[in-house]
Amino acid sequence: MQQNNRQPWFMDGAGQGPIASKDLGTIQDEMYSEALAYKKCKVYESRFQDAALRSMAQQHAEHHRQHFDALKGYLEQSN
Repeated sequence: MQQNNRQPWFMDGAGQGPIASKDLGTIQDEMYSEALAYKKCKVYESRFQDAALRSMAQQHAEHHRQHFDALKGYLEQSN
């Protein structure tokens, strides 16, 4: 799979100054949602017997981990 080096749309302008408290709350909520989705996918992955379903759950878990990491990176760049 080819990775592109572009930043996600929400990171445009990162590092431009402090994040407003409302925006920070929204980002924290999104990070919580991504972490929860990741954990759920990992539980499904461990319980599926079908290899195709296990693979699908693993791919979705990775997708949510990447989103979480991107949000974390955005916060780190903005501080």
